[in-house]
Amino acid sequence: MENTANDVQIYELEKVKFIIRDACNLDIAYAYDDLVFSEHGIFIVQFVKNNPNELYCWFNAESPEKSVKPIFDSLKTTCDLNKVKITYMGRFEMNQKENSEEIDIRFIK
Repeated sequence: MENTANDVQIYELEKVKFIIRDACNLDIAYAYDDLVFSEHGIFIVQFVKNNPNELYCWFNAESPEKSVKPIFDSLKTTCDLNKVKITYMGRFEMNQKENSEEIDIRFIK
């Protein structure tokens, strides 16, 4: 199957990098496809397909509940100032595949 211009998604990684840095004083650790991993794996920001002004946010299942709200509130404030909507989606778990450097991610709503 051949990709057309309509199939290709261009994500604004620099904008998300700025939002994470401004809101949390963290860098991005890794970006893959539509996912942007914060430093230390605290949360993942996910781009919303076909909407550059909307993001989803997932927090690591290992992050203490008491730290999630202040971090998300800070992300939301910075997003609001930049005319971007961010939605808390739930938690995620990361596990390294056996005998591999690959990682499995499981999203938990």
